[in-house]
Amino acid sequence: MLFVMVIAFFAAVTQSLTGFGLALIAMPLLTQALGVEIAAPMVALMTISTQITLLVRYRAELNFRTLWRLSATSLIGVPLGVYGLQRVDEQIGLLILGAIIIGYSIYALFNFELPEVDGPYWAYGFGFAAGLLSGAFNTPGPSVVIYGNCRRWEPKEFKGNLQGFFLLNSSMVIFIHLLSRHYTADVLRHFLQAAPAMALGLFAGIYLDRYINPATFRILVLGLLILVGLNLVISQL
Repeated sequence: MLFVMVIAFFAAVTQSLTGFGLALIAMPLLTQALGVEIAAPMVALMTISTQITLLVRYRAELNFRTLWRLSATSLIGVPLGVYGLQRVDEQIGLLILGAIIIGYSIYALFNFELPEVDGPYWAYGFGFAAGLLSGAFNTPGPSVVIYGNCRRWEPKEFKGNLQGFFLLNSSMVIFIHLLSRHYTADVLRHFLQAAPAMALGLFAGIYLDRYINPATFRILVLGLLILVGLNLVISQL
């Protein structure tokens, strides 16, 4: 229980400071502790709780015209991701998750310059990929963050758009998990245990945002994510 609460706290602090990252941190660690069948629906509940709070804070920067293409194809990808999670061997799923986390973290850490994309149709592909990752592992972030970088979103626009997209995406994920009867007593029990620590971490992050250098914190988080991803991959080999 303590391990779950620590994960929830740190993941919520990260989300509130950077606008994303809760699932990238919580999903691999909770999967190792609780198994993917409990972790996946539980993290979906954790993410939507923080997204509602942060969307209220950044609602002025939310751009619906930017998001609708991403969201449309993401909603198609979500049920496919949930279905795939049920059909793929857990070991293979964890290897994929570890590889995604490592790849994204290296990309973000070294700030690779990506080409600017002006055409609106790129959003369909990035949105579909985000939906697949969200349905399977609650990790739509890498796809959407890369798309936002390619579109050259400003920092405040970045946070507002991410929360809006994630909220709709998470709602679909939770709906599919409900239809699939994944919200068992164990899932809800672990979520309720983690909820106080998550709330504390969320508001701690909002408070610390005024004092902590975001760039330094971002480097620390990405370094930790690389270690988490490597641990996932190595543990499954």
